[in-house]
This record gives sequence, structure tokens and C-alpha cells, in this order.
Amino acid sequence: MISGFLITSHLLAELRCDGRVQFATFYAKRARRILPASFVVLSFSVVAALIWYPPLLMREVWMGAVATAFYLPNMLFAVQGTNYLAESTPSLFQHYWSLGIEEQFYLVWPLLLSLLYWRIRQPKTLFAILLGTFAAAFALCIHLTFRSQPWAFFSLPTRAWELGVGGLVAFLLTYRPRVLTNAVAATLGWIGLIGLIASAALFNSATQFPGYWAAVPVLGTAAVIVAGGSRPAYGPYALLSLRVMQFVGLISYSLYLVHWPLLMIPQAAVGFENPLPLWSTLLIGAISFPVAWLTYRFVEEPGRTGSWLTSARPRRSLVASGAASVTLALAASGIYVHSTTRQLDSGESAPETKITAPPTPTLFVPTNLTPSLRGAHNDQPIIYADGCHLGFSDTEAKDCVYGDLNAPRIVLFGDSHAAQWFPAVLRYAELNGYSVETHTKSSCPSVSASVLRNGVPYVECDEWRSAVVAKLNAEQPALVLLANYGAVTLANQSADYQFTWSNALTKTLRELSVSTAVILDTPDLKTTPAVCLSAHLGSALACGKPRAAALDAPARIAEVRVAAEEGVPLIDMTDYVCTTDRCEPIVGNTLIYRDAHHITATFSELLAGQLGAQIDKIIPAPDG
Repeated sequence: MISGFLITSHLLAELRCDGRVQFATFYAKRARRILPASFVVLSFSVVAALIWYPPLLMREVWMGAVATAFYLPNMLFAVQGTNYLAESTPSLFQHYWSLGIEEQFYLVWPLLLSLLYWRIRQPKTLFAILLGTFAAAFALCIHLTFRSQPWAFFSLPTRAWELGVGGLVAFLLTYRPRVLTNAVAATLGWIGLIGLIASAALFNSATQFPGYWAAVPVLGTAAVIVAGGSRPAYGPYALLSLRVMQFVGLISYSLYLVHWPLLMIPQAAVGFENPLPLWSTLLIGAISFPVAWLTYRFVEEPGRTGSWLTSARPRRSLVASGAASVTLALAASGIYVHSTTRQLDSGESAPETKITAPPTPTLFVPTNLTPSLRGAHNDQPIIYADGCHLGFSDTEAKDCVYGDLNAPRIVLFGDSHAAQWFPAVLRYAELNGYSVETHTKSSCPSVSASVLRNGVPYVECDEWRSAVVAKLNAEQPALVLLANYGAVTLANQSADYQFTWSNALTKTLRELSVSTAVILDTPDLKTTPAVCLSAHLGSALACGKPRAAALDAPARIAEVRVAAEEGVPLIDMTDYVCTTDRCEPIVGNTLIYRDAHHITATFSELLAGQLGAQIDKIIPAPDG
């Protein structure tokens, strides 16, 4: 909002003075103002990542760096935010998303404003048109927040209204600089400041953002700026004009750039599996201020006012900006290619995996690891590739049967934590005369609970679940196996998780008029083991978790209780994954996990005999 206010103020001053905008000069000034500090921080961040980041995260670093160099980080994060299988570790360049939106806005706004100003000379008419345009953008923002929150958060069309509000404030103060009386201005200023503080203090991960909630900080900021135009004696102007506040404002851009890498690099150095303690994050926050001042003093200001660029025609600044973008993208690509040549094993092989309870963990990353650390992410059941594991928008119960269509069927019903058992169930079915039917959908549990996806109601999940239950009741398969991720976000976040999950599972079990069993959820290691292991090739135990911590999902307790109450068989494979006190990522020469809480397809297939032994206790063999 502040950026929209400042940039529109500059453009209006030029339009009123000269009747037109010098576009080359405008873009050259923007480049000198924004890019030097941005690109210097970007460069240091990539080099620091090469030194301290786990090798398997360098692909994410490379993608973020290239997108940032070409002013598109927000678009990358929008795509990644809608990708269920994306690495969940925050990007080193995640804070650049807002700068990306601003840069994209700067490409469009001067052209649009100049065209409108040239065709419509009446300020009131122009103000009304822009007000309608940005109101439409706000409506789109609200709509997409409840349909595709990552795109609502990261895309220019859905955030342009925030910059637009700043532009409207600039219009107001340009043509009516003292629109308010002192008393009204003072009151409005304090209301705006309270709105800003409230949004910072009260908004959390459960807030459906941006949506209509984004109006609170945006309008709060607008109120403070409008009130400041009158400089009322009893408003927040005196507080916000203190030297310390002005100093923070002076270095705010550099502070914005450096604070996130200063937090992420130390976190990577100690391991993402070990969150930094509060005292260290507070210390880093304090260190960010002198680092930001140094960046402002020796990078930001020289880049903006240096004679080599300011004394020349705008073309020099623009060419230098383009060359810097290409150079940074090439350098980041070279660093990534170099990182891919690093050996990701200990140099020692491990014996072939033998499934035992409890397992014997491997203490290092073996040379014969299957799947490899680099291949772990893609070690998924075939139902992902052939479209039988449904995406977010699907609502119909799809016909996906593997094996003899006339054979008795075992059905997997649930989210991706049901899909992960497909290799084991299919292997067992092939050896014992069954076919396998899958009804799995991303982030959609088979228990009858309404859940959130990206902060908004996942209505497609409810529709799909109902369709599957109806289909199964009509077809009467031999056995339905329910399996789900026990840490999804429930729609009613104020309710007790265990109680809600118990009721939801009970409802599903009672709705199904077929033989059912529940597979308890797999242990959750919280962070992706392959990433951790790439930084601990000789000490794999650093990437495990205590058994109690890995099994702390409240849904597990609920499932044990409900299964007993409803007389439904419970299948628990935990003792083949964890020892009596630890859950480790490698057993024999097999990598157990492909991410924090999904087992690899390779390990799943190895458990076919053990899982099958549990199924044999529930249903007789087809020929029996």
C-alpha cells in the first residue's frame, strides 16, 4: 500500500507538471532504487546456501534465485503452493514475493495511469474509474482466497488492489491535501494505527488471508497516511516522526531484504529438523538492523545515486539491470549444477533390507540406498502417474481397479496416506487372488470431517467422500482399508481434535455397509529425511525422531479407541518402521520415507507380507 502511494505520488507530480511520464527515466530510477540491494542480497544468499544448505535443497534455492532475478518469485511460489508434492521447507527467497508483485505492478501502472490521465482529465472521474477497478481486484482477491489461496496470496491481479489503495490515497492528497479537520484526522490516524497493531497481533495461520482480512492493515495504513497529510497535533504523527522511527523507515527496504536470509541460513546450518530457539531468533532479529544499515549505506544508496548511472542516459541503467538479471540467473544455475555433482552417500554399502519388528536402523547413507536420496521424492505409487490418485478438484468416485476385474476386491480409501500403501496391497493381492481398487485423493481423509486446504474449506473433499461411500456400498468389495494423514487442518479449529476425529471416523465406519479395517497412520518425522540425510551422510540417526514425537498425532489415539468401540480391525505397521524408542529413516539399504510422513513406494512393497498377514486375519482367501 505504501509503495502504491509513493509511486503514484511521483507519477501524478510528473503528469501534472509535464503532462506525460518519461517512461525510460521512470524505469531507470526504479531499477536503481530496487535492484542493487536486492541483487546483492540475492547473490550472498546463493553463496551462503551452497556452503550451509543441505545439498538436496539447492534445487529449490536455484529455482527461487532465478525467479527472483527475473522478478517472478511470487509466481513460482503460487505454483509451488498449489503443488501437493512440493518441498515444504520455506524458500530462502520467500520474502521476495512482495517485491515481485511491486515490480510487476510498476511495469503496468505507469502505462495505465498515463493512458487514463491523457484520456480523462477530470480527477474525480479518474478517481472513480480507478476505485471501481481496484474494488473489482479486491473482489477477485476474496473469491480466490476461498478457491485457490496460494494464487490469491501471490498473484498481482489479486494483490493489486492494495497498491491501488495507496494510489487512491495519493490522488486524494494530491488534489485535496487537507481533506480532514484536525480532530477527524487525529482520530482517523489512531484508528489506523490500532488496526495495524491489531492485524500484527491477532492474525495467525488460521486467518483466511488475504481475503477481506487484508483490508484491515491496508485501510489502517491508508488512514495513517491520510491523517498524516494534515499533521494533527494529537494524532500519531508525532510518534511516527521520532528519529528512531524515521531511521527504521530509512533502512526498511534493506531490512526487508536481509532479515529472512539471516534467519534461514543459521537454521539450515543447524538443520531444519532442529528449530532455532527463541533467544537466537531474537538475537538474529537484532543483528538484522546493523546489517540493514550497512546494506543501505554501502549498496542501496550508492546504487541509487551513483554518478556512473545517474549521469548517463536511462538506457545505461536499464541495460545494466538486464545484464545483472541474466548474470545472476546464470551464476545461480552454475552453482546448482555444481551442487548436483556432490556425492550423496557415505561410500559404504549396506546389507539388503530384511523386514523385522523391530527394525535394525542403518547408521549411515549407504551407496546402494534404494531409492537414492535424489530419487526419494519421486518414489511414489503408480497411481500418481496414471491419474488414479485424484487431485484437489476431482469430486467423482473414479473406477480404478488393478488385477482381475472378477476377483474379490480390496479397496484403499483415504488421502495420500492410503495411497502410500498401494504397492504393499497390490503385491499381496497379486499373490493371493485379489484385485485392488483405489479411492484416494490428495489432502482428503476418508473420515467424515470437513477440512481446510490452504486455509479455505475443501468442499471437493466432502463431495468426493460421499460419492465413494455410495459406490462402495453398492459394489460390496471384500474389504475396505481406511488410512489417512492424522494431522490435516480441520475446518472447526476450535473443536477438540481427538473428539472431532473420533466422531468423523465413527460416522464413516457406520455409513459403510461393507467389511472395513483401519490402517494406523505412519510415524511423522516432521521434516524430509532425504534433505536431512544429504547433510548427514555418515550419521543417519541425526535425521530420525523419538518414537513418542513421531507418533504424537491426536488422530492415532482417536482411531485406536474408535476401532475398539466399533469392533473394526486395526492394522498397525509401526513396529516395522520404528524401534521401541526411535523412528529412523533407513533400514538395511532402503530409504523408508520420501518426505516427512509418506513412506517410499519401495519400502511399502517390502511390507506386503507383513501387511498381508494382517489382512489374512480379517478376510478369508478368495478360494476359501
